[in-house]
This record gives sequence, structure tokens and C-alpha cells, in this order.
Amino acid sequence: MNDNKENKNNLPNKNKKIPNINPNDKKKGSSNSFWIYGAILLVIIVLNVFIYPANSAKETSFFKFIDMVRQNDVEKVEVINKSIANVYIKKESKDKYKELKDKKSEVPGPDFTFEIGDMRTFDEQMMKLKNEGYEIDPILKTKQDWIGPVLNWLLPIAILIALWIFLMRRMGAGGGPGAQIFSIGKSKAALFDKNAKVNVTFKDVAGLKEAKQEVMEVVDFLKNPKKYTKLGGKIPKGVLLVGPPGTGKTLLAKAVAGEAEVPFFSISGSDFVEMFVGVGASRVRDLFKQAREKAPCIVFIDEIDAIGRSRAKGSMPGGNDERENTLNQLLVEMDGFKTDAGVILMAATNRPDVLDHALLRPGRFDRQIGIDLPDLKEREEIFLVHLKDIKTCKEVDTKYLAEMTPGFAGADIANVCNEAALVAARHNKKCVQMEDFNYALDRVIGGLEKRNKFIPPKEKKTIAYHEAGHAICGWFLENASPLVKVTIIPRGMGALGYAQYLPKEEYIVKKDQLLDRMAMTLGGRAAEKVVFDKISTGAQNDLDRATQLAYNMITIYGMDDSVGNVSFYGMSKDSFVKPYSETTGALIDEKVRNIIFEQYERAQKLLKEKRKELNILAETLLEKEVLTKSDVERLIGKRPFPDESLIPTEEEFHKTDKDLTKKEEEDKKE
Repeated sequence: MNDNKENKNNLPNKNKKIPNINPNDKKKGSSNSFWIYGAILLVIIVLNVFIYPANSAKETSFFKFIDMVRQNDVEKVEVINKSIANVYIKKESKDKYKELKDKKSEVPGPDFTFEIGDMRTFDEQMMKLKNEGYEIDPILKTKQDWIGPVLNWLLPIAILIALWIFLMRRMGAGGGPGAQIFSIGKSKAALFDKNAKVNVTFKDVAGLKEAKQEVMEVVDFLKNPKKYTKLGGKIPKGVLLVGPPGTGKTLLAKAVAGEAEVPFFSISGSDFVEMFVGVGASRVRDLFKQAREKAPCIVFIDEIDAIGRSRAKGSMPGGNDERENTLNQLLVEMDGFKTDAGVILMAATNRPDVLDHALLRPGRFDRQIGIDLPDLKEREEIFLVHLKDIKTCKEVDTKYLAEMTPGFAGADIANVCNEAALVAARHNKKCVQMEDFNYALDRVIGGLEKRNKFIPPKEKKTIAYHEAGHAICGWFLENASPLVKVTIIPRGMGALGYAQYLPKEEYIVKKDQLLDRMAMTLGGRAAEKVVFDKISTGAQNDLDRATQLAYNMITIYGMDDSVGNVSFYGMSKDSFVKPYSETTGALIDEKVRNIIFEQYERAQKLLKEKRKELNILAETLLEKEVLTKSDVERLIGKRPFPDESLIPTEEEFHKTDKDLTKKEEEDKKE
């Protein structure tokens, strides 16, 4: 870390400044073309005001007009286009009409207006009034409306032009839904540079020491390339992070973005795949074009198996596969790098077996960094990272939590910590206690408790003996995993009860160990047979696990003398056809049945010998519903084998905060 900071000034092209790119910044000096819309609106307003001034005349009827004439209030009448009559009232008579009080005298125009309707009828009435002695002579006028037809064809064209200008501006801006039509071939990668920093660093990534060292070396390649190239070495072009889901591949990439002082492009593999042909390849070209402009930089593609699948699998003959075109373009871009280009591609996947071999060859992905599930020490470090933001009580032991979570990935541990905090908040606690973490573990492993689920007493007794059978077999078989907890409380996913064990951190498992674990798995059904002389459907999951283990022992690990030291794992994984003959298949099926039968008989024999202990555990389970390791030790004695577990006893587990505070004070005095 310190060496990297010292080598900050040794970047290639150090005089080359990385441009400050912020998509929210507006370009200086760029004119706002919305003045075009304002000009069009202004023209329309001017036309309406000067060519067609606002008519302030009040509407009236033809009969009221006749009354106005007979009262000698009408000065003149204008007939416009033989359809509308505009009436002008004498000045001295305007006070008689309430409608004209609001009208200013200086406003030109008629005072009243009405529609004539039939011109012949109007002429007859005018002639009749004239015969009565009223001097009224309508003035006929014709006004030609030429602006209306012009606007009818000019306005749609103006709207289309304005819409086109608007879309062009959106396309140039490169953002928003309107730009997606024109920028569909552009890269969607998010750029993280000095203006968009990532808060995640290597301190937030617990464990993974070897992986962090490898990745940090990649960052150092970009910061100090001469350190590696002066001996003739070449900067790697690609780094592939491989590991199970939730182990921290993406988190490690975020840490690289936070630690590196170079631009970092991040994109998902699915962002390259669209329904349009050629879009994926275009986005790949645009991504690497941007990367070369920002060199030295790092490009990270998450879930690369979305576009990197092998081209020999699942392709349709004669079809144009968009994913295959995208992969071909990616291969070309990676192979087209120069050794001094300063662009390193990082990718993450949890399915390296489906990736194309051309993608994995040296020269493209030069390095493959395996990220496995964390071991005991790494799980403890992960707990410490996630517990920094959680207010925990002093009794919380991270070593105990680490040992209680074998096989958990970092994401699972984060889920446990969050679930424990939610449980404590639900019960209005001031801090998260150990019992909250135990509840969270049960919630994650077994599912949600369903205490309100009614189970008939007869079925509940069967469940109690079933779980007690598992516990007894695990207690008295040396190679079985030590028991932690057994319960008959119904849980989610159809579980009517479960027994929790603590598997050891093992990398090599022997045959006798697998057989002991198979016997423990079959202990539930064996207990039903021994006690009730009947079996139930409750052992479905146990039989599934035992059968899978037996097939693995024979077809993968070669643990049967008749079948021999053979393994069909790789061949059966890549093909739907069994890689062995029908005779060998029949032999494998027979050996699997024999192994399961032998361990089932072995479990029955053990339970018959320990029938007293079986009855004690089952009856206590019916009463308390939950038994821990300390409860089992009190009921049937300690396990007759060395206990290498870090699980504390009940007394140690329930230490009060007062005792812990007293111990801390004594340590300070010392």
C-alpha cells in the first residue's frame, strides 16, 4: 500500500492529464436552441394580436338587436362575410347596458355581436325596420382569412422540425430515454475516476489475502510499469476472478476502483446483450475506445459468462447469435491490445466451466484468481467487518459465530448480521445479543419459525423421535459432525424440524468419515423403524442426501473396489449421455443400494443399543422443543470422543456483562 503511494508519480504518460469528465456539467459556450421554440410562439402571438386583434364585443341575440334598433341606440351594423353581425352602440346610449360598463371607451371595435344565420331572413327584418321608420343600413364587409390555411400546413411542419431538433439535442447529450434510440450502440459502462470516487477499499474486504495481493499487483502494474517491464516482463491484459456466488468478487473489484488512482470502467455482461443485431459488438468497440482514451485504466465486466459462453454449446445452426458476435468482438479487442496500452480487463464469473476456451487462453485472460469460500479465520474477519456498524453487546463472540457458519460466503455472513440486528430492534433491545445471532442463524439455515402451525400429537412424536435419531447417531459416531442444536419447531420450506451440526474444516475426507455421516443422515428413518416399526415421508430430504453421497463415492471419488478407481465427474458434466456402459451403470446402482442399506442397518443397530438415550432425547424434545449441546450433555452425558469445537458451554455462553466488565477492570489493573 505504501509503495503504491510512493510510486504515484511513476505513471506512464504522467504529463497526460486525465480529463475531468462529468456528464452533469454543461459545455461552455453552447447555445440553447430552445430559442427556436420561443420564436415560433412569438410569431403566433404577433399574428393573433396585430392581424386578428382580440374582439371585445359581447355576444347577444338577434331579437335583442331589434330592441336596440327600436330604442335608437344602434349607431351602425357591420355584416362580416354574411355570417356575423357587429353592432356599434351610440356613445350616449352605452350607459343603458350593464354589459358595456367593464369595457373601456378607448378600446376600438364593436360593442355587441351575433350570428346571422339565414341572410335572407336578416334582410327581411332589416327592411321591415326601415319601413317602420328606423334609419338602419347594414354595412357589408368581406374579410379573407389567409393566415388560417397557412398555419394549417405550416404549424405541423414547424412542430416536426422542433421535435427533430429536440431529439438531436438529446442524442448529442447522450442521456435519457430519448437518446436510447440513437445511442443504443454506445457503451453503458460507469466511469469511476477522481471525480466519482468509490468508498470501498481493501480494508472493507476481509480475508482473501492472496486474491487482494494479486489484484493489488495489477493496480501497481498501472502505477509503476517500469518496475516490471525493465526485466522484460509484460503487463497482463486480463484478470479473471473466479469463485462461488457471494464470495466477494464484485466487492474486490469495487475495492480496486477505490484503491486505484486510475480511471475504472464498470459494466455488467448483460448490458452488452440487446434484441438488436450488432448492438453488443458496437458497445464492446465503444467501451474499449473510451478505455484507450483514458489509459492507463481498468475495465471491469461483471458476470462475463453472459457474453463469454462457449460458442460450441447451445448455438443454432444457420442462426445469427448476437451473443456470439459480441464475444467475437471482445476477443478481437482483447487480442488487439498493445503491451504498453495501459488497459487491463478484469472480469468476474461463478461459472468458469461455460466460458469459451479462446477467452481463457494466455494473452487474453493471463491470470485467473480463485476466490473460495472463507475458512474459519477469514469468516471471523468478515464478521468483524460487518459488526463495525452494528451495536453489539459485550457477550457477542465472533470466534463462536465463525465456527457456527461453516460453508457460509461473505454475503451469507452479512445476511446473518443484518438479520440479528433486525431481531434485536424488533424486541426493542439496546444492543444485539448472542441469542439474536443464534436466532438469525436458525432463520438463515432452517427458515422462518412457524410456531402457530398445528401438528397432531401423533405426528409430533414421530418428528421428535426422527430428530432424536439424528442426534444420537451424530453423538455416538466418531467421524460424524458434532451436534449443536436439535429442534422440532416447524420452519419454512416444509421442514418440520432439523438438527444442526458443526462440520470440521476439512480439505480431505476419508471413506469411513463419509460412511459415518451417511449413517447419521439415515438415523432419522432408522429411529422411526426401531421405535414405531413404520416409516414416513419425513425422511425424503435425508434419502436424497444419502443417495447423492453414495453416487459421489462411487462415480467421482472411486471408493468402490468393484467399479474401480475411476471418476466420471468431468465427462458426465459436459454431456447428457452417461459416460459408462449399461453394465457399469447397473453395477453402480447396485453398489449404491448396498452402501445405503449397510449404513441404514448400522444406524438401526446403534439406536437399538442406545434406545434409552433415544427415548430421553425424544421425550425432552416433546417437552422443550429445542435442545442445545449442553442440554444433550446433561441428559445423556458427554460425547465419547475428543471435542475440538470452539463452541462454549452453557455457563460460558451465558456470561453476564457484569462478569465481563469485572474481568476487563482486572486486566487494566494488571
